[in-house]
Amino acid sequence: MISTLLSDPAVAKRLQTLGRGLALAGVVLPLLLIGGLKFTAPEIEGVGLLLNATPWLAWLLTIFGAAGASNFLGVVEIGAALLLMASPWSARAGLLGAALAVLILLITSTLIALPMAWDMRLGGFPALGPFGQFVIKDIALLGVALLVLGDSMARSINDKQ
Repeated sequence: MISTLLSDPAVAKRLQTLGRGLALAGVVLPLLLIGGLKFTAPEIEGVGLLLNATPWLAWLLTIFGAAGASNFLGVVEIGAALLLMASPWSARAGLLGAALAVLILLITSTLIALPMAWDMRLGGFPALGPFGQFVIKDIALLGVALLVLGDSMARSINDKQ
């Protein structure tokens, strides 16, 4: 019975479709939810502190201030999520949404290099602190965003041929 299921191409196709949908939802939901939080006072304060502690992102504070930077990031995250939601029907939306998601997640994945990512009470690396636990998931989400980007690119290329 199990060996029959494991060798059935229709089952494999259904699992691929389900997996793609869940992976896409796994990127879309955090971008939507966390993007929406960027408009709240606690998140604005947290983003300000984080940007101030991150030399490669501190320029956002200079240009926008804490509230403006947080709101800007929220708009970009929500925009990427909405475009990704449209990606099954539009390769162009998938390209833009996935490119934005890759950029967002690539940047947030770099935050794992910050000292605040590691629990110094436990000796630092490899003991993740709460911030590191929050950021580490972005590496997996980055992989999914890259898959969506590649899939959208392939569909876009095929549409042109």
